Amino acid sequence: MVLKWKARLMNHSKNKVVLVTGASSGIGKATAKALLSKGYIVYCVARRVENMQDHKELGGIPIKMDVTKEEEMLAGIKQIQQAHGGVDILINNAGFATYGAVEDISIDEARYQFEVNLFGLARLTQLVLPHMREQAWGKVVNISSVGGKIYTPLGAWYHATKHALEGWSDCLRLELKPFNIDVIIIEPGAIVTEFTEVMLEPMLKRAGKGPYQKLAQSMANATKSSYEKKGLTSAASVIAKVIVKAVQLNKPKTRYAAGKFAKPLIWVRKYLSDRIFDKMIMSQIK
Repeated sequence: MVLKWKARLMNHSKNKVVLVTGASSGIGKATAKALLSKGYIVYCVARRVENMQDHKELGGIPIKMDVTKEEEMLAGIKQIQQAHGGVDILINNAGFATYGAVEDISIDEARYQFEVNLFGLARLTQLVLPHMREQAWGKVVNISSVGGKIYTPLGAWYHATKHALEGWSDCLRLELKPFNIDVIIIEPGAIVTEFTEVMLEPMLKRAGKGPYQKLAQSMANATKSSYEKKGLTSAASVIAKVIVKAVQLNKPKTRYAAGKFAKPLIWVRKYLSDRIFDKMIMSQIK
């Protein structure tokens, strides 16, 4: 069985160029390090380039890139093309979560959520595809979330981007199949990242003393409690291992759900009615 699995692997690492977005922390940082350890040529991109010096020490190539800025994406891709021809494997990991009631979040904030989590990702993908098509080989790995299959209160705009990414990736997979380019969706569960720090404080600030204050405080308490208890989250390295495995396989699966609660949550959402799932989710927020 082990030999059969190993036979499905290719030696992708030699001379293969990988671009990892959001590589300054969390899943992106862990993934970049894991790929470097396998011998890949890894371009680590993020807005906070100062947080990627550890990648540089390991042989990675840090680039400052904001996926909402066209000029920075064009410059980054040009640098890679000049040095190594192009990107062979794209890991679309950059993203964040805007939490708060739909009524409290401005449309400008909602648009920015989509700019980072979907449109920036899509534009970067457009920029790397010509090289992949020309060589008739490539892999696009989109980091979605269990949140792309389920929903939680106050997360409408975040969940909307992840649900959109799931459908966008499925369509892209069909378009790229004739060119031998794989599109792989990763659906992390509860992972130890900066997610809660970026999410909770703005959520509570938006709620203020308004009609959603009680719900926001309950959501914050439940989230903090779940992330602080041992055994209720997975390390970012868990997802990094899944990504490395997926890019090494000749025929990877279209989706990988991994990390704490990912598979169970997707299962119950699939088989429970909306009303029952609503009650289950709200029972966790007290």
